[in-house]
Amino acid sequence: MKFAHLADTHLGYRQFGLVEREKDFYEVFEKVIDKIIEEKVDFVIHSGDLFETARPSPIALLNFQKGLLKLKGAGIPMYAIAGNHDIVMRNDSIPPQVIFKKLGLKVISPINTTYMHGDIFIAGLPFYPSSQVKNLKSKLADLSKKAANHEKSVLVLHQGIDKYFGPNFELEIGDLPDNFNYYAMGHIHNYINDNFGNGKLVYPGSSEIWKTNELKDYKENGKGFVIVDFDGPKPLVKRVKVDISRTFIERSLDYSKLESGIAGLKETIIGFDKKPILDLKINNVESDTKMVYELIKEELGDLSLMIRPTFNMAGEEDLDVIINQSESLGPDDLLKEQLGNYGDESVIRLGLDLYHFLSKDKIEESEDILKQFFDENYHIADEDVELEEEEIEEEPSEGEKEIQVTFKEALE
Repeated sequence: MKFAHLADTHLGYRQFGLVEREKDFYEVFEKVIDKIIEEKVDFVIHSGDLFETARPSPIALLNFQKGLLKLKGAGIPMYAIAGNHDIVMRNDSIPPQVIFKKLGLKVISPINTTYMHGDIFIAGLPFYPSSQVKNLKSKLADLSKKAANHEKSVLVLHQGIDKYFGPNFELEIGDLPDNFNYYAMGHIHNYINDNFGNGKLVYPGSSEIWKTNELKDYKENGKGFVIVDFDGPKPLVKRVKVDISRTFIERSLDYSKLESGIAGLKETIIGFDKKPILDLKINNVESDTKMVYELIKEELGDLSLMIRPTFNMAGEEDLDVIINQSESLGPDDLLKEQLGNYGDESVIRLGLDLYHFLSKDKIEESEDILKQFFDENYHIADEDVELEEEEIEEEPSEGEKEIQVTFKEALE
């Protein structure tokens, strides 16, 4: 028995606002599906962020349907969870994956957390924000008990683990149950293959370059998915690389040899089927950067989809003309520092979740996670509360005022 594991396809993502990049994501997804069919797997697991948004465009939905029907025609079912991008964090909301249940997509959800495929027990949960980690841990404990009754088991999650994800994780590595044979993870876009518990923990990575900070991992591990063989005592994992649709070129040029450097780059890309994206660093610039940029644009503009130059002035610090998305600074650290005064990790996590939702005008989602947070942490039984008939408006406490000011500063 073997299966394919992929994640973070982000169908519908229009990187840099370019329709060509949106099409690139569809093309690489088609390649992934074709490769999976070539591998003759028994089933497929998709570990979240199937779509870029919880409200995907018709063309994004159509491209997934095309891939799903190809798998169905080959007799290969797909199991899928919702990631943070393709889920609406509201009560009674449903992810777009549900649309395809009639076409055979097996959606793993809080209602249907488990499936059996032959003798393999498949369990999972959709994405949970860090403010709901208490609820997530409880549900993981329940799934762990069920997995104990099966010899072969897979856990499907879309979460950031502290060991791999950095400071904005949702789970610590010790929060994962250790009795599954394979941990089919999503959320991290780099390829990770690690030993954990009774088997393997794998992030297959994104299928395309979603942010340019993935280029280093792409050069080392490529983009694609993994094939997992469950026939032996332990799962065997094979990496399957899929060529992305467009080339990203990073090149460092010296101002004193700019013309020859541009000529060499021009010769490299002139025969490309698809226009590449150029990340250029121009060192020791001694003139107006606008003039240098105009020269680069004139010589390479028609041969490239996008040029992202960084100018290093002679004797000065780097000046980014186009700011790399991955390098932009956010208020997360500020929020952590301010909310850390309360000495409660759950409040810090709630604060970060609220910031991320409110900064995207997701008011209703913010109200829902606030309600869930207070229900989980400060629930009082109805019979113990006597309500006045008249509604009383109370002045916020000093602590509440401070939290309000912190969020206001962060959003500004």
